[in-house]
Amino acid sequence: MAEPILRIEDIHKAYGKTKVLRGVSFDVAPGEVVVIIGPSGTGKSTLLRCVNLLTVPDRGRVWLEGVELTDKAVDINKAREKIGMVFQEFNLFTHLTAVQNVMLALTKVKGMKTAEARARAERELEKVGLADKADLYPAELSGGQKQRVAIARALAMNPKVMLFDEPTSALDPELIGEVLEVMQALASQGMTMLVVSHELGFAREVADRIIFLEDGVIAEEGPPEQLFVNPRNPRTREFLYKLTELYGEHGEPKSRGRER
Repeated sequence: MAEPILRIEDIHKAYGKTKVLRGVSFDVAPGEVVVIIGPSGTGKSTLLRCVNLLTVPDRGRVWLEGVELTDKAVDINKAREKIGMVFQEFNLFTHLTAVQNVMLALTKVKGMKTAEARARAERELEKVGLADKADLYPAELSGGQKQRVAIARALAMNPKVMLFDEPTSALDPELIGEVLEVMQALASQGMTMLVVSHELGFAREVADRIIFLEDGVIAEEGPPEQLFVNPRNPRTREFLYKLTELYGEHGEPKSRGRER
């Protein structure tokens, strides 16, 4: 069995007296797609932020390719170059065009010359279907297009692992599919992905493993066919039933409301 590319061990995080994560541990194999589901406020987004140390865990350790990111001796900025992150909100610079948003880290972090960075950025935009939108500003793009620019920006750094924090939650229902299609293509190309999402259709079709997080702990995990068809934990069953009622059996939203 392959060594895990990502190892998360006993992660704890509290904000004041509120314990958000209470000892979360799991491994992610190279090329594996893990989808994290669970009720709002149960620590899903915090967990992702702890993986790349945007949020520093109170306790626990994280390894990427055998290097402990939580070791204070590690250059975390250098290590973060191997972890792409796509947020709920697009976090694009409004004064930069799509291609300039993708180029920015390539020139500032990687030290690429402008022409080389532009060529790389254009290739990444082409991969997400936005070659013809390269010189448009975020205000000229739809929500789905903005999120695809954000994905291209993360991919341009050639990451080993991609983290997605509810990447479709800020999108209108008709725009969700174009983002999920890009993510599905990434998965088919062997990208290692850790995804927080309520999109049941995506989880069924693409995930290798589902993790159900509740009250800051892993309540259940397993392949989609097990969790969706025969969950062992009654809370998993109850949560999936409620999610299906809200978003539909295949993940299509029934309302404009969004679980945060």
